[in-house]
Amino acid sequence: MSLRDVYRSRFSDYARYIILSRAIPDVRDGLKPVQRRVLYSMYKERNLPDRAYRKSAKTVGDVMGNYHPHGDSSIYETMVNLAQPHKMREPLIDGHGHWGTVDGDSAAAMRYTEARLTDISMQMLRDIEKDTVDFISNYDNTTKEPTVLPSRFPNLLVNGVTGISIGFATEIPTHNLREVINGSIVLLNNPQLSVEELMTYIPGPDLPTGGIIQGKKEILKAYRSGSGRIMIRAKTRIEKGRQGRQLVIIEEIPYTVRKKVLVQQIEEEILERNVDGLLEARDETDREGLRIVLEMRRDADVEGILNYLYRRTDLQISYSFNMLVIADTQPKQLGLKEILTAYLDHQKEVVTRRTQHDYDRAEKRQHIVEGIIKAISILREVIDTIMESDGREDARANLMEKYAFTYEQAEAILDIRLHQLTRLDIKRYEKEKKELQKQLKEWKGILSSQKKLNQVIERELTEIRDQYGNERRTVIEDEIEEIEIDISVTVPAEDVIVTLSDELYIKRVSLRSFSSSGASLDTAGIKDGDQIERFLRVNTIQSLLLFTNDGMYFQLPVHEIPDARWKDLGSALINVVGLQKDQKIIAMFPLDENQQDRFVHFVTKGGMVKKTALSEYITNQRKRGIIAARIRDDDELLDVFLGDESDHLLLVTHHALAIRVSLTEFNPSGRNTMGVKGINLANEDEVIAAYLVTEDDQRIIDVITTEGVGKRMSVADFDVQGRSGKGVTVIRRRKNNPHRIVYAALEQEGIATQFYETDQGKRGEIAFDSIDVSEQGGIGRALIPLEKGEQITRVHAAPEVEEREESEADD
Repeated sequence: MSLRDVYRSRFSDYARYIILSRAIPDVRDGLKPVQRRVLYSMYKERNLPDRAYRKSAKTVGDVMGNYHPHGDSSIYETMVNLAQPHKMREPLIDGHGHWGTVDGDSAAAMRYTEARLTDISMQMLRDIEKDTVDFISNYDNTTKEPTVLPSRFPNLLVNGVTGISIGFATEIPTHNLREVINGSIVLLNNPQLSVEELMTYIPGPDLPTGGIIQGKKEILKAYRSGSGRIMIRAKTRIEKGRQGRQLVIIEEIPYTVRKKVLVQQIEEEILERNVDGLLEARDETDREGLRIVLEMRRDADVEGILNYLYRRTDLQISYSFNMLVIADTQPKQLGLKEILTAYLDHQKEVVTRRTQHDYDRAEKRQHIVEGIIKAISILREVIDTIMESDGREDARANLMEKYAFTYEQAEAILDIRLHQLTRLDIKRYEKEKKELQKQLKEWKGILSSQKKLNQVIERELTEIRDQYGNERRTVIEDEIEEIEIDISVTVPAEDVIVTLSDELYIKRVSLRSFSSSGASLDTAGIKDGDQIERFLRVNTIQSLLLFTNDGMYFQLPVHEIPDARWKDLGSALINVVGLQKDQKIIAMFPLDENQQDRFVHFVTKGGMVKKTALSEYITNQRKRGIIAARIRDDDELLDVFLGDESDHLLLVTHHALAIRVSLTEFNPSGRNTMGVKGINLANEDEVIAAYLVTEDDQRIIDVITTEGVGKRMSVADFDVQGRSGKGVTVIRRRKNNPHRIVYAALEQEGIATQFYETDQGKRGEIAFDSIDVSEQGGIGRALIPLEKGEQITRVHAAPEVEEREESEADD
């Protein structure tokens, strides 16, 4: 064989062995081979519920020596799992000593602990001596072991299972014994029952740790296909604590969650100050039961804090069904009905084989009893024959020859003692014969009637249900609740200053730091040659929308902006959001609850205007940019506004034209759209400024040209036009060397001072207040003295610092 074929063959054999003989349970008894071997070995060694506990090390040794030669650790771990009440809905081993805790603590060593079977585990092995299941040779052919246990209750669903194999995994949650048996009985009598009807008896998993399960639709999906995903949530209640504080008491935690880990997770959230209002988490679990106490401020938002903990800790987990089992020697993913059907088929075989076993034994005993009764009726002749015989064999032969006794009857007669030949014992044999005839008739009826067989199974399941059944622990809720985390719970609400510089350095500054540094832009920490472009006063529970020149945007929670002092440089924006190399921020404004019904308006340099609902820009995406508007390759986004229907849009172009358009001219469109023309531009012209103005706006607009000519006009001078017009003249046209506007801004619109830069490196301040307001379309006035051929290349304005009340500045 080639090496490849050897590997393929050997690995295939190994994988098949792991799947069938180690990791995946049998659908009939719900046990993996090692679990089955542990239970059978304890049963065979008479380690029973009515006997004294036995050292676990002895049980492990028996199992390893007789049935499972794979190391003592795997056997003991199996015993531990079968004994832990927080893992098994109905534990199959009664452990004495330290067998681990819900905190995740390991069990004590096997030499210290003791164990025995539980009462209910005896139902797993009941009738095993009556040829109810097949036996095979053990690994060294010295004894026999069962291939499956009789399992007189549906253990697979009741106790669930977890297993990982090669290419396969199984995850079946625990269920309520009473409910599963009720469902089994109904299905036994009505095999055509639908899964939905079956769920009226088995509504969902019942977990040993209780808790709350959400998602009936997912349970139905899992019960149909064998795969589904539910949410498991801790069960809580609220109490009053000292000094009016609120206490949230966690009484039940999700299945498979370690209590100690859960408490540590909550404590870490408190230490990192991720939850505002949560003061302390205490584990007060004792012998009375599980109890975790979350202490909160009296004014804390309890529901909001719990929602945060549901999202960020194991106070709520997802659980995925994967009901993979071994059925007909093959791994199969089965639904609820298929699992119960396979179990009931197993029970029919078990009861049939048990009944046949009892019938055969009773039939043999009846035959012997009939022989004894016949012998007693001719007792003297029988005794004379025995006395005249030479030894036991001769006596047996003479009895068979003279009186037509069978071999078995003759042997039984020879074994009778003289005191058993009294009249009283003769009546006992006659009574026994009648009872045997009655039992044989009953068993023959079971063997010949499917209805009677089902009645036996139903009766025995009912007895187990009534003896071992208990109330449901887990609450099932219809829908999976969508958890929305209120940011005010996770972040203390605080007014702060956010600045963004020209070179894209961003920082979040407390009002105290800002005030103590003079509350002035002049004292801000920036790099040489850099300047603050945007200055916002916002709250930490708000988010900012940052729009880029290529039509992308980022939603940035204020609290995620690195905190800094006013004199610090701040952090590069590229380290806060996923900004690309050539992207620039052209607009930044905070989200507010009162703005949900407003629209975002986009203006490009090419004169395109797009209107989209603000709600389309609210997202949970943090790091990666999202398309805000579709921009042509030869165009660029100029500015972004939040506007109302009553507002107007004022656009100013490089060729000294302007247009004023009502926002009602623009119909809303989707996020990933281009928009429509706002102004019809001439060749080589572009929009250089855009502003929102009101219908009766009396503000002044300042403009300046490349030659340093300035002009001030009233917004009211610009008449409202329809969209896509050419606009009106801003500064009187010149035949030669026409004006080219480089800057336009509204006064009292967050602008304190304007500064210019020329192509020859000259810089200075622009004194717009030195010229008067003139009509739209008139001539301008020279504001900046320039050398011949020198031109202004850039004008920028320092953001205005908002006035603050004294009380706020002193916070």
